[in-house]
Amino acid sequence: MKSAEHDARRKGVRIRSAETQLDEAVGLALAIDLNIVGRSIVPLQNVRPSTLVGEGKLEELKGEIAALDVELVVVDSALSPVQQRNLERAWKVKVVDRTGLILEIFGERANTREGALQVELAHLNYQKSRLVRSWTHLERQRGGLGFVGGPGETQIEADRRMLQERITKLERQLETVKRTRELHRKTRRDAPYPVVALVGYTNAGKSTLFNRVTEAGVFAENLLFATLDPTMRSIELPSGRKVILSDTVGFISDLPTHLVAAFRATLEEVLEAQLIIHVRDASHEETEIQKADVEKVLASLGVTPETMSANDQHVLEVLNKLDRLPAEQADALRNMAEREEDTVAMSALTGEGVETLLQRIDDLVTDDAHYIAVELLADEGEALAWFYRNSDVREREDREDGSVRLMVGMAPASMGRFEKHFPDIARRAGELLGEAAE
Repeated sequence: MKSAEHDARRKGVRIRSAETQLDEAVGLALAIDLNIVGRSIVPLQNVRPSTLVGEGKLEELKGEIAALDVELVVVDSALSPVQQRNLERAWKVKVVDRTGLILEIFGERANTREGALQVELAHLNYQKSRLVRSWTHLERQRGGLGFVGGPGETQIEADRRMLQERITKLERQLETVKRTRELHRKTRRDAPYPVVALVGYTNAGKSTLFNRVTEAGVFAENLLFATLDPTMRSIELPSGRKVILSDTVGFISDLPTHLVAAFRATLEEVLEAQLIIHVRDASHEETEIQKADVEKVLASLGVTPETMSANDQHVLEVLNKLDRLPAEQADALRNMAEREEDTVAMSALTGEGVETLLQRIDDLVTDDAHYIAVELLADEGEALAWFYRNSDVREREDREDGSVRLMVGMAPASMGRFEKHFPDIARRAGELLGEAAE
């Protein structure tokens, strides 16, 4: 059941077609293997605070639900706790809203410890708002403290307290995860490898593209939120330089605020990226609206045109799934992408356009590495191993006398460590720089 059109009009935002939104809701349900026995678009002129829909529609839907022997109804809108409870009472079935459905999907997709913590935190914050006094088991009171008197702690208060304790514990654990991530980011900043982040609407083909470029074998299916946990791999560009490619969770319209908050530690990888690749499903009829949804989530993270300009970030737009378009439309996109430096038309499934994408990435990323020529003697194997661990080795020449000449790139922090640990080699490297300058 869909009521988002009313929400969109009320908020003054661009309206999606009800049919497309319903298709997306069905896709969300199929993502957790629900058996769809019926679907319906319910036009709403006015939202009822108690039941969302009017009495006539409530009874009509009750009959349809009974006839189809439905066990679960998904309402593709945000339901208040009162609305959810009243709909369940009226229809005698379990009712979940859009947020609850997305949480169920996230719960199935979280494969890492961090992902599980983030999902549980989002779920508990959602559940906390569902504790309403009309639930009979929550109206019972626990016994008081004997002579102290008073009615004691009600069940709802006890449940809220336990939920809050668990939420607080999870927030502390995620704070530890955030600190760990920051240490990892610091390590990457010290390394001479720029970070490139893939973002996009869910099911736009990010994971397929990630697999195509990195051969990582990340789970990729024609499902909404097929992957949830972030994955990072290094890739080599046509010039021989390396970058770190990060695949993030897919975005979706009306992504609940507390879900964004819970996954902020993961999504903040985007903030550190020098280049953001926005993967779009060019074959989708509402690809422009999906683009706006992605930009809205990025803005909530602090990624705006102003901040990107200040931080020297770039966005490269990838129009994916050319293989699904009619030949004439696909050719038009290819021609447009050739004219636009910040656009690539491609198919991650067939591999068309991958080389162009890698070349565009190569053109757009810059690094702070200092590139120097280093001469290593035959007995300086320890230094050779150090360079491969801590620098970007661009060229290597092995000589007959056992010495090795390297062209390496190092971040400023690594350069300082190199000069400290290997002063003789650093001095020889400086002499080579002087000779080159002359």
